[in-house]
Amino acid sequence: MALKKEQKQKIIEKIKNVLEKQKIAVFVSIAGLKTKDVSDLRKKLKEKNCVFGVVKKTLLNIAFDKNFEADIKNLKGEIALISGIDDEISAPKIANKFSLNNKNLEILGGVFNNEFIGREKVIILANIPSKQELLAQLVGTIKAPISNFTNVVFSNIKGLVYTLNSIKNNKEAVNQ
Repeated sequence: MALKKEQKQKIIEKIKNVLEKQKIAVFVSIAGLKTKDVSDLRKKLKEKNCVFGVVKKTLLNIAFDKNFEADIKNLKGEIALISGIDDEISAPKIANKFSLNNKNLEILGGVFNNEFIGREKVIILANIPSKQELLAQLVGTIKAPISNFTNVVFSNIKGLVYTLNSIKNNKEAVNQ
């Protein structure tokens, strides 16, 4: 069923609104993907505040308003757009993990900082640790020297206590 011009304009405006809020957009091919799989993907994306939408290539090309050099019409298959709203890592990470488990979902590329990036760069972004993981690593790195210092200080004190106890036990054994 063909869309009327007003319907197409509404879709384009909706896409533009999403693109204004996004931090990253990932293009995926969903040809052959089952409805159940699409529902599972949507659910996982919604948990991380990401938006999923199937869009015609021509409308997507118009919505992007040629702000970048990629020609969306040349992307293969039926295209879906995954937009990350909160951070730059969640959308690629979920798309990559899902594509590893389901061969019908293929990452085609994305838009990051208003620049088209290829499939390889999207996968690189997907493999970057999340903000929470990086903060945990930072805290561990900051905590390690302090923890090591206290262990060294207390190990000397423990050694002294063990030595004094040993001397005390030896004196008691000699006196008996």
